[in-house]
Amino acid sequence: MNVPDTALRSTAAARTPSPAHTPAPAPTPAVRQADGMAVASFVFGLIGLLAMNLLLGPAAIVLAALALHRGTRRPGRARLGLALGIADLAVLAWLVSADQTWSWSIG
Repeated sequence: MNVPDTALRSTAAARTPSPAHTPAPAPTPAVRQADGMAVASFVFGLIGLLAMNLLLGPAAIVLAALALHRGTRRPGRARLGLALGIADLAVLAWLVSADQTWSWSIG
């Protein structure tokens, strides 16, 4: 009597795919856009430390905030872009107070 019970369980298990073999769902366009914003925020913040921190710092902050609000799959990169954007503005404030100028150059 135990044989049909086992046979039913084995055929049901054979029909259902295991979680390891199911493909991951494709990200929606909004999530893909948020991922791009997170990466752009990081790049803008990084470049902003070297040049154009007046423009790229706020842009990095805004893009990071939008990426986090839209639910990016890269929240670490968005937070790093946010931190770099804030650092851009801090460097700009320090340079303005030290040199009384809105631009700086190496050398």
